[in-house]
Amino acid sequence: MRTPALALAATAAALLFLSTASPAQAITDGALDGEGHPNVGIMVAYIDGEPQWRCSGTLISSTLYLTAGHCTYGADDVEIWFQSDLEADDDLYGYPEIDMGQVGGTPFVHPEYDDAAFYLHDLGMVVLDEPVIVDEYGALPTVNQLDAYAKSTKKDAWFTAVGYGLQKSFPDAASWKDQALRTRMVATPKLTQINGGLAGDYSLLLSNNTHTGGTCSGDSGGPNFIGDSNVIAGATSYGLNSACGGTGGVYRIDRADDLDWIYAEFGAQL
Repeated sequence: MRTPALALAATAAALLFLSTASPAQAITDGALDGEGHPNVGIMVAYIDGEPQWRCSGTLISSTLYLTAGHCTYGADDVEIWFQSDLEADDDLYGYPEIDMGQVGGTPFVHPEYDDAAFYLHDLGMVVLDEPVIVDEYGALPTVNQLDAYAKSTKKDAWFTAVGYGLQKSFPDAASWKDQALRTRMVATPKLTQINGGLAGDYSLLLSNNTHTGGTCSGDSGGPNFIGDSNVIAGATSYGLNSACGGTGGVYRIDRADDLDWIYAEFGAQL
């Protein structure tokens, strides 16, 4: 989950939001996923053979891994693991060596992505070097599918967020207490905002509290499935504060520009 200071805003409310928004990174107040979502993996991005950052993401086919644009932007190589608990293997703790991933891949980013305004087109894809076979892959939504939630009772809309990263995040002075096990976790946040306000027309704001759980640093790129389905509403994108509380931002992938790019560039592999 990301929260860098951003320069431009369309409204005063957006300006306040953009000044505090940052990429997201891990599930908070969630539960161990175990083998609940074997199509979700943890990736490490590399530049010139050196590990740089880690994110989550979802297999949408045996050779396509969907993640956030800020996770693939600037990277020239990616290594991905799909084990539910990387802590169980000492060799996988921290940033693994480049030749240790379960599978490698080539990263791509939405053609309109701008790192200075990452939240507007925060979509990335990794084409895997070899197939990864699981029983069920993440499914893409239909065009504007999520707009239906703007006309329904928001309290009834919930999602399944999955990812690796911080289970707890604390302010800088207490950051030594952060919990950052490399373990796949799951939470069930509720919809708090769509089509307006801070969410704009490109994202969802989902709850992040002890009752529903939510996302934090390391969950960036991870899926937010619609209810208990395999349909991906969007990729975890940003947070509004460094402690990952309140709400979390999800980049919607049901807009025409996102689906057009995916099908045009990678449709043959779906």
